[in-house]
Amino acid sequence: MPKKPSRTTFHKRLDHMVAQLREDIVSGKLSVGEHLPSEVELGKQYQLSKNSVRKGLEMLVDEQLIEKVPRVGNRVSSPAVQGSVTIKLGYYTSVMEQMDLNRLLSDFHVAYPHIRVQTVALPYDNYAQAIEEYMKGGMVDVFTINHTDYQLVVDSGRQEWLEPMSPPAGQYPFLQNAFKHRDRYLAQPFAFSPVVLCYNRDHFADKGLEEPDSGWTWDDLTETAQKLADEQGRFGFYFYFLSQNRWPVFLLQSGDAVRYDAQGRPSFCGTKLMEGLRKCRELVYTEGMFPRFAAENDADAEALFLQEKVSMIMTTYFSLNDIREAGFSFDVAPLPYLNEPRTLLLSVALGMNRHSEQKEAARTLVDYLLGEAAQLTLRQNTFSIPSLKKAAEWRGKGTVKHPSRYPMYREIIPSFRWTTDIHLNARQVEAMHRELKWFWSRMEEEDTICRRLEEAIS
Repeated sequence: MPKKPSRTTFHKRLDHMVAQLREDIVSGKLSVGEHLPSEVELGKQYQLSKNSVRKGLEMLVDEQLIEKVPRVGNRVSSPAVQGSVTIKLGYYTSVMEQMDLNRLLSDFHVAYPHIRVQTVALPYDNYAQAIEEYMKGGMVDVFTINHTDYQLVVDSGRQEWLEPMSPPAGQYPFLQNAFKHRDRYLAQPFAFSPVVLCYNRDHFADKGLEEPDSGWTWDDLTETAQKLADEQGRFGFYFYFLSQNRWPVFLLQSGDAVRYDAQGRPSFCGTKLMEGLRKCRELVYTEGMFPRFAAENDADAEALFLQEKVSMIMTTYFSLNDIREAGFSFDVAPLPYLNEPRTLLLSVALGMNRHSEQKEAARTLVDYLLGEAAQLTLRQNTFSIPSLKKAAEWRGKGTVKHPSRYPMYREIIPSFRWTTDIHLNARQVEAMHRELKWFWSRMEEEDTICRRLEEAIS
């Protein structure tokens, strides 16, 4: 019998329907006065119940993009305000759910009915080149950009396409500085997350084990993971070790950084950095606790956790949105440490096209998404951490039940690091990643891979 789709799956389908209809209306693909497909047809197309379809259509009614005609159906309405403008928002597809982007855009359209936002999905590959082409072609006015892609844009000399922006008051300062080039802020943080440990509390309780704390080392995790594993196919710990948002953690925790001589040649061999990479491989190959061939990307770690196939995962607050419907109790803790208690910090920011023809409207959208109302909506309806401190540290009851240790990130702020803190730029991390595959697959010895890493990042 087919497995019944989860509420998370329905939420993604609803987001997709609303985003697609909004884009078709704002882009003009659906013209004013044109009727939408019936609720039954939309339900079949997007695999949604009639109630879910109606919920999505109500959002578009509130945005004044459509109007309900009694006994007829839903049709595209004319712009409510004379002189309305359309701007294009480029976004990572993951942001739609992780930031509840549909809800935020719906609220924005209600607050600013004269500004219509058309969404444009951005590619993950070759981002720096792609975003330049999108801006040159006028295909985006505002766009999401993470710290790694921001580095690639700057390192490739494409930063002149980004509009300098003044930082809004009340944001966490450590986020703003990451998007600063020389004396200009070229993007503004929208949300962030450290890489953390997430664990199944029920599994710990069943085994009579103490839950993780900030004093855990990787040896502590290994010992506990082996106790959590069982013969029914459950493993103690997992992370997608090929992800560039995971393995650099072990370099950071080595307590060292890449050193360069007067000619700019890097020194990697014989440093503590190799201790970190060695520990990463050791975890992956520890017998019985780590399912080495169970996943192909980051999201698979959360899927295995949701199925209770693993008891602990290395993850982020962003990715916790994928397990919001878990049928068991889970919580978060700081990552175990090696030599230093450090973790990788991830952030998604908003940038503006410097040559946008609708710059005033684009700035209005950015200001709204970074303002208190939108940031509080983000906090109440997702697991992602808003960049606005007041919103992030809000206490109350939202639509999402957060784990009891959700505020834990506040206590580990001193451990937050970027890959630039180990003197590596985004391109060097990519080059290292290509070489490390040989090391992690045990096809190259440490001495050989060490020399190859030095060559790769030169």
